[in-house]
Amino acid sequence: MIHYKSPQEIAIMRESCLLVGAAHAAIVPFLKPGISTLQINQLVETFILDNGAKPSFKNYHGFPFATCISMNEAVVHGFPSEYELKDGDIISLDIGVYKNGFHGDSAYTYAIGSVTEDVKKLLRVTKESLYLGIDKARAGNRIGDIANAIQEHTEKKNGFGVVREMVGHGLGRDLHEDPQVPNYGKRGSGLKLKEGMVLAVEPMINLGVKDIVHLNDGWTVLTKDRKTSAHFEHDICITKGEADVLSSFYEIELAEKKNPNLTWSYE
Repeated sequence: MIHYKSPQEIAIMRESCLLVGAAHAAIVPFLKPGISTLQINQLVETFILDNGAKPSFKNYHGFPFATCISMNEAVVHGFPSEYELKDGDIISLDIGVYKNGFHGDSAYTYAIGSVTEDVKKLLRVTKESLYLGIDKARAGNRIGDIANAIQEHTEKKNGFGVVREMVGHGLGRDLHEDPQVPNYGKRGSGLKLKEGMVLAVEPMINLGVKDIVHLNDGWTVLTKDRKTSAHFEHDICITKGEADVLSSFYEIELAEKKNPNLTWSYE
């Protein structure tokens, strides 16, 4: 069942969605070689709690951490650990918050130090595809229009692998609501988009093949060929015109540019 949101509910949701972006931006200055992903997880959780919210992911279906931290060949749902960041790493942080009865959920992939040109291109193209998908997210269009825009840009034009098994989703009082939002599909196919839908659009794109494997922890998803994967996610509300983007990368990108330990330009 799809839960359509009223303007009042969207206003409340926006606070949660923007708080996720603020959590990312607060962590960016700490992203450098030597910090462990467990330390990053603790910093995120502390920030969320200090801002009157709860981490959406902690204890969600048994997930034991506040943040999904996926390194390099990990696509999504990675566990924080004692692993310390090093030059050339790619780290995807997927953060969710629950505040005032609604969830916000946004992911961003960071490049630590110097990364290869192929990885820079993967990050650039994946982020571009997110916005191309969002451009198709408007009342009267269909889920397949979002999916096709992402797939065309990442897979057909640039030769990257689009993960099939992991998809975007509806968002609201529950972390995962209907409908599902794949990152591949045909134009004009799927559910018709209507005003008041809130979607988490999140391309998960691999440098190599589209295929994935699951670790024995029951959560972590890796690329089958162990090549790098990227993940960017925005929360949006469907309107008659352009989608209302409830989350924000603005503060994140400002913080990236101030951190000399990150590669923030993918050109």
